[in-house]
Amino acid sequence: MPKTEWFRGVFPAMVTPYNRDEEINDEAFRSLIAHLLPNVNGIVPCGTTGEFMYLSEKEKMHIIDLAVDEVKGKVPVIAGTGCPSTKHTKELTQYAKDAGAKAALVVSPFYLKPSFKELYEHYDTLNSLDFPIILYNIPQCTGIHKKWWTAEGLAQLENVIGIKDSSGDLAFMMALFEKIKGKISIFCGHDEIAMPALAAGADGLILASANLIPDIWQKIFKAVNERDLAEAQKLQAEIQKLVRIVVRNGATQAVKEGLNMMGLSMGNSRRPIMPGGPFRREDREELRIQLENLGKIQKKTVEFEVSKGNVITSDYPAVSYTPSRISDFTMKVGEGFAGPPVYELAHIDLLIGVKDGPVGAALEEALEREKKEGTDTLRIINDKPKTLLVPTVTVRTKKQAAHIYEHATKGVNLAIEKSIKDGVLPEAILDDICMIANVFVHPAAANRHRIMFNNYKAMLHATKKALEERPTIDELLNEKECARHPFKYTP
Repeated sequence: MPKTEWFRGVFPAMVTPYNRDEEINDEAFRSLIAHLLPNVNGIVPCGTTGEFMYLSEKEKMHIIDLAVDEVKGKVPVIAGTGCPSTKHTKELTQYAKDAGAKAALVVSPFYLKPSFKELYEHYDTLNSLDFPIILYNIPQCTGIHKKWWTAEGLAQLENVIGIKDSSGDLAFMMALFEKIKGKISIFCGHDEIAMPALAAGADGLILASANLIPDIWQKIFKAVNERDLAEAQKLQAEIQKLVRIVVRNGATQAVKEGLNMMGLSMGNSRRPIMPGGPFRREDREELRIQLENLGKIQKKTVEFEVSKGNVITSDYPAVSYTPSRISDFTMKVGEGFAGPPVYELAHIDLLIGVKDGPVGAALEEALEREKKEGTDTLRIINDKPKTLLVPTVTVRTKKQAAHIYEHATKGVNLAIEKSIKDGVLPEAILDDICMIANVFVHPAAANRHRIMFNNYKAMLHATKKALEERPTIDELLNEKECARHPFKYTP
């Protein structure tokens, strides 16, 4: 049996909320705990997702105090106390013990990359505090991998009760099961392999994405424990895209923006992490779609006023920046970008407007001009709403024509269909509006499925952004330092 029975289940690696001045937002932190408590077995403040490396020692102590006070003993609080030096780690771990935390999550000392001997001595020093210690292996951040033989030796320390492995290295985890399973608890900290890790024998999960979907992770944990692997596999497949976005694209900012969409205002990450940096704008729009698909963004009643005085309502998947009334359909402009891979990237510039306005006039004039010139590059690809496809790149070959008029067109139309189904484009306005979609397909593109799917995503993004009049001025100013061209590196 492991040294303790309580350390198993789903533990979110909590974000640290900030206000506009990058100061800790106590009220938001408490609201996040309240959001998580019904579906978790414990919480982990001051971890990697909590940006511990950007917090002062005083701030870490404050967050630990907040967590213990808000939880009030309902679930264990595991405080992140790892620091680069043994001295500071010991001091913070002692503070967590005195504050009422249940255990300390201690990352490997980072930056100077200690030897395995020094690593052992570090944890042996903490062992003297007579307080539960959880080893934390995240070599992609610390620069040092614990290796199975080091983990095996550390597991013998009396007060080491578990290990969190965030390496994503299943071979390493399998070695842990061989060497220390049953001696200490083994937790997976890599969201993309969480279900396989549980099925192989992991005792629980400490995950960034558990801030967003703790209930689904709890269902996966339960399904694996009940030996219903088919259900666990199904659930992991449903969330795999979401967790991939979170894990691979700046988890701290990704989780915060996802929570913001769900109505829990967490602010942004501390500098140097910036909106639009590792968590790119196309990632944000895709994360929104995944949260919608999982029912984490609730539909709200939104008013549409296409013509003055004619207001209809729609059940719309609204986020914090969705206006309560969408009006002035003179001309709305939206843009969507989606990938990978590079040659199959999709970019759509979209105009939406009333048929008797400038968008409708432009659409009809373009068709009339093409008719007079005897060309055949523009196509009406949908009648309701009337939608004109305009290729961005000159179509020179039959292959290019198929990519644009078959595969990209299919993606655009599927997006229109979904937008209508979701209430983003209400049925009642379709006869009154028209759209012009300027569609980019790279001349070297080859993968037909990716062309279709990327254009589907780009059109979904562009439609919402047009209706919600995004990006706003505040967004542009906030993200201007991360502006980049998608096909080249621009520091």
